[in-house]
Amino acid sequence: MPFLKASGKTTINTLLDRMSQKNGLRHTIYLSNGNKYTGEWLSDMKHGKGTEVYKKTGAIYDGDWKHGKRNGFGTFSVQQLASKDLKKIYTGEWKDNKKDGYGTYFYSDSVHYEGEWSKDKRSGWGRMYYENGDIYEGEWKQDNHDGQGILWLANGNRYEGSWKDGKKHGPGKFFFPNKGQLHDGVWVEDVAKYGTLTDSGRSEASDPTTYPIPKVYLEDVHSVLMEAQSCLKARE
Repeated sequence: MPFLKASGKTTINTLLDRMSQKNGLRHTIYLSNGNKYTGEWLSDMKHGKGTEVYKKTGAIYDGDWKHGKRNGFGTFSVQQLASKDLKKIYTGEWKDNKKDGYGTYFYSDSVHYEGEWSKDKRSGWGRMYYENGDIYEGEWKQDNHDGQGILWLANGNRYEGSWKDGKKHGPGKFFFPNKGQLHDGVWVEDVAKYGTLTDSGRSEASDPTTYPIPKVYLEDVHSVLMEAQSCLKARE
């Protein structure tokens, strides 16, 4: 079998191709979509530390990259329409261009979430501060309260217990500290199905009820309990 020697032209083209590949730290590179990137490269892909400015929106990502995607720790900021100033909206961990891991997202000046993410969704353990002053801390799944969590209401009341799909669902306790009362029971899709309302912290309450709650006994506790539990299971 004859030995074929590569032509000089092929060798030169291969060498030029290798030399043209972006590797290591580079100055600002303007991409085909109009974005500009300053940072580290590996085999023509953004890889390592770098900053990308997005032409269409003026947004900026500054942080870690892996094989051309946002991976690791980084901060994403957007440009304000009126002032053109940059405003940080997310800082934390990324995976494959999506929020994944622990991070903080700012929805507005008064609304933000700090906690765990999975594929751009709030999932895991986290705390959410709402516009009306409410605060939720606990488990999340697909952007909803799901699992065990506490909701502090702006009026001072709070709920501690189970959640599903963003609603109170399962065993829980609802505290009314201003009235000095506690509801301990079971919820189904945000509706209290059964439980007991008792005095709790009445002596420290700022606006207690006129009279303490009298003791009330159910004639058939078992039937009431079974009915509520069956209703709960039917919606799971």
